[in-house]
Amino acid sequence: MNLDDTIVAIATPPGRGGIGVVRLAGPAAREIAMPMLRLKHELAPGRVVFGEFVEPGGEAADLRSAGQPGAAVPTWALVVPNTRTDPALSLSKGVSAPHASPSQRIDEVVVTYFAKPYSYTTDDIIEISAHGSPVVLRHIAELFVAAGARLAEPGEFTMRAFLNGRIDLTQAEAVRDLIDSQTLYQAKVAAQQLEGALSRRLQPIKKDLVELIALLEAGIDFAEDDVSVLPDATILDHISSVRTPLEQLNATFAYGKIVHEGLTLAIVGRPNVGKSSLFNRLVERERAIVTATPGTTRDLVSETVAIGGIPVKLVDTAGIRTALDEAESIGIRKSMEALADADLVLVVLDASQSETAEDAELLRLAESRPVIVVGNKSDLGVRGQGLGVSGRPSTICTSICTSALTGEGIAELREAILRHIGGEAGTQAESGFLTNIRHQGLIKDSLAALGAAKNAVAGKVPHEMLLMDLYNALRPLDAITGATTTDDILNLIFSTFCIGK
Repeated sequence: MNLDDTIVAIATPPGRGGIGVVRLAGPAAREIAMPMLRLKHELAPGRVVFGEFVEPGGEAADLRSAGQPGAAVPTWALVVPNTRTDPALSLSKGVSAPHASPSQRIDEVVVTYFAKPYSYTTDDIIEISAHGSPVVLRHIAELFVAAGARLAEPGEFTMRAFLNGRIDLTQAEAVRDLIDSQTLYQAKVAAQQLEGALSRRLQPIKKDLVELIALLEAGIDFAEDDVSVLPDATILDHISSVRTPLEQLNATFAYGKIVHEGLTLAIVGRPNVGKSSLFNRLVERERAIVTATPGTTRDLVSETVAIGGIPVKLVDTAGIRTALDEAESIGIRKSMEALADADLVLVVLDASQSETAEDAELLRLAESRPVIVVGNKSDLGVRGQGLGVSGRPSTICTSICTSALTGEGIAELREAILRHIGGEAGTQAESGFLTNIRHQGLIKDSLAALGAAKNAVAGKVPHEMLLMDLYNALRPLDAITGATTTDDILNLIFSTFCIGK
């Protein structure tokens, strides 16, 4: 990537809004932007300045004195152009338009200047905040391109920040996670990663591994100078001191993956046990149709809610029984598919009735997934037997009595779902954990190399060969932060970013 050119992009999402931002970054940012700005005050680093964005060239350029404040401008120059009659503001991609009248104002703007190296990319950055008209924002960007800038690629601003040493790769990926956050908790976790939580956790692990490599290298290179060779027991202790925290970090991925991606929760049960009513209670609105007639739900109904800050996709399913018609048969088949695909299953029983053979069969079918047994309709009295977990399949987490009608037990059900989500790893939420499958794969590669190194020590393999395993363990850790990441991996990562970030 060329870091010496100047790039431009619209940094706000497509569509109309109150404010839109055009970001210009690179060595020529000031040179390109200033002839088009008529400012109330001198442009200074870290200072927000109000002004106008005008068409470049002609009499306006002389009056603006290359962007200096205080220049007199005739009143005819302050007319806002009409996009219906002025072709200069009706540009289509790849089509040139006639030049507008000299000194014609495009919009009132707020300009922020970030001087290098104290900017996001470490380049000079000028951000133009204008009214959020797509036509105006696109025209501003096109004028910058005509003046010598280049349209930025997706994620190019953040890639420049990484390549210029402003952030490491884990922090760059956290930027994307922060933008993609669906809940406040996801945003907080991404903000921790952006602050370098994962990098700080990896730093002492890498330090211990590098120290072990250095000791072995010294023993090999300076053997004639009586540099002692590490005994096997000491080498194994060093490997263990690296491997143990890596294994602990690897164990956080089960929780981190749920935090990052959310999970799917299927609500299954016999007809008329209150699945849709329970679904509506968890969604906190009347999302699914509820009637007293068994078999009302014929298709899957889904909604995503936040439970403890985790996105949970709730799936209401058709009642599972012997189908009475073709439509119900299709719905039941979809219910079974939802059960098989879910990360967690709520098996809903009627607490006011004794457990049936159909209930027992449903619990058997759900054995392949973690299960919470819900005894619904507790407001009618709990007569059902066997709601406890004793004697049940080991996948059953707990059982809870609820009433979708009165709301009794709903809070306890949410807590049970949250306990399943968090597990033991949930307590590590503040210390940096794995949320990215790329990171987890690299941690596993490092652990595999450390395992090979341990076996090499046990097999009395020469230290020259042992070092190969240790370097194989170090390289994946470097790849997490970006120290040894290839261009192909970088392009793959940053291509998923939005343009302008």
